[in-house]
Amino acid sequence: MKIAIVTDQSRTKFLPKEEGLMEDKQKRKTVVDVKEVLSEKYTCIDLIFDDNIINKLRKEKVDLVFNLCNGIRGNSRLSQLPAILEYAGIPYTGSSPLGHALAYNKVYSCKLFRESNICTPEFIYVNSAEDARNIDIDFPVIVKPKDEGSSRGIHQNSLVFNKRDLVEKVKEELSFYDPPIMIAEYIEGREFTVGILGNHENLIVLPILEVDFSNLPKNLHKFYSFEVKFYYSDKTLYHVPAKLDKDIQKKIEDTAIKAYNALDMKDYARIDIRLKDGIPYVLEINSLPGLMKGYSDLTKMADACSLGYKGLIFGIVENAIRRYRLDRKQKFSIA
Repeated sequence: MKIAIVTDQSRTKFLPKEEGLMEDKQKRKTVVDVKEVLSEKYTCIDLIFDDNIINKLRKEKVDLVFNLCNGIRGNSRLSQLPAILEYAGIPYTGSSPLGHALAYNKVYSCKLFRESNICTPEFIYVNSAEDARNIDIDFPVIVKPKDEGSSRGIHQNSLVFNKRDLVEKVKEELSFYDPPIMIAEYIEGREFTVGILGNHENLIVLPILEVDFSNLPKNLHKFYSFEVKFYYSDKTLYHVPAKLDKDIQKKIEDTAIKAYNALDMKDYARIDIRLKDGIPYVLEINSLPGLMKGYSDLTKMADACSLGYKGLIFGIVENAIRRYRLDRKQKFSIA
């Protein structure tokens, strides 16, 4: 069986700040990590998503694509490669174009959480700074792009406490990110992230990871901002498995599974949650979570159980193979 790991071209032209450079560096390292694992069992190559990707995949006679593409530009960029692969009839890992679109657009995902009776922070969205001036909202709030991941666009000054700072932050966000901009209730409480592998009734919840900000410098707000994630990782504590009583643990796991199914995730995803007054609030779902060995949250969870990094990567591939065999009735054989 031949697997192609497909990742993006550089996005620094469209995301010129340091966020773009960090994203590219993380992607390159992830390709190396994933390829090292998959090459133990499969014929494995890596390719860049460009205009000729389908021709390249067919020329290489690829059986499965390991999708690592966030896309470069456009409101549906996370869905672009899966959509092209579906059109070409080439199997791939991870969620469908629809699943990625729903998870990536936090406005729509939060609406669906509400419709599914899943607790999520109150939110509104604006298309301009003028819109922000005219809203009525309780502070503090978090201002963030509707369609970014890995804390891109979420900085320390994204937590705002008054209307003047809100307007300025919305202006700043609109200079880099597509509208609308989300303005969400800030949930004060413990922060967790939950990794889920599998499809349908065959779901595995990985050990819950708590992100503990208690050791951060006093001048920093205690949430997972870009600065905290990339510059204060040595001050951020990761408790995995998180110390939780059984009832709360089950409540968090059940909420994560419900959110995973509400957005029709496939193969794997990561759900970010804050706990307030014993209630888990789903902040967002990452339908294409990072897989950089020893660094990304999902890999920390895998390392905390018998799965390990290799088990995580092979598990994602096996989930995709099983899904294509059973759900789509396609011939899919492992050489």
